[in-house]
Amino acid sequence: MILRFIAFAATAALIPLAIPLPVTAGTIPAATPMVSPATVGNLEISGTFARATLPGARSGGAYITITNKGTSPDTLVSAKSPAAGSISLHSSTMEGSVMKMSALPHGIDIPPGQTVIMAPNGLHMMFEHLKTPFVQGKTVPVTLTFAKAGSVEIEIPVLGIAAAGPAHAMEM
Repeated sequence: MILRFIAFAATAALIPLAIPLPVTAGTIPAATPMVSPATVGNLEISGTFARATLPGARSGGAYITITNKGTSPDTLVSAKSPAAGSISLHSSTMEGSVMKMSALPHGIDIPPGQTVIMAPNGLHMMFEHLKTPFVQGKTVPVTLTFAKAGSVEIEIPVLGIAAAGPAHAMEM
């Protein structure tokens, strides 16, 4: 629990939390568990979440967990959504005391028998040229395309602006 607080505190220091975000009627509560896992080929997609964005934001981030239950590697090669003009796959790493973000034009490898976790300050999907803000309690439709398994459509729930993990992990 202490490690989660430290990670949250480091993230929250960079984000103004005093800004209220709209929650409209008919939306799912923030504590509602994530959308059910999806499967494509030997891959299971779970742990999905996106962070709410401020009005007028041009970009946003989303995170998923991919488990390869097969015996051969696969690669997440692209993602697309009607919510954004484009989605880039990115990696963030610390270089000294500076966080550097890099595009991954060849995708994200998913080794056989392993799990790849996208999370804040690490691997993520960067939604660019947002068409509307990500509103807490709503979902964002995304189509993921893998080199071998093909494509799968998922709905990613939008959590709070400083969410550190999927909704079910926040309840612990």
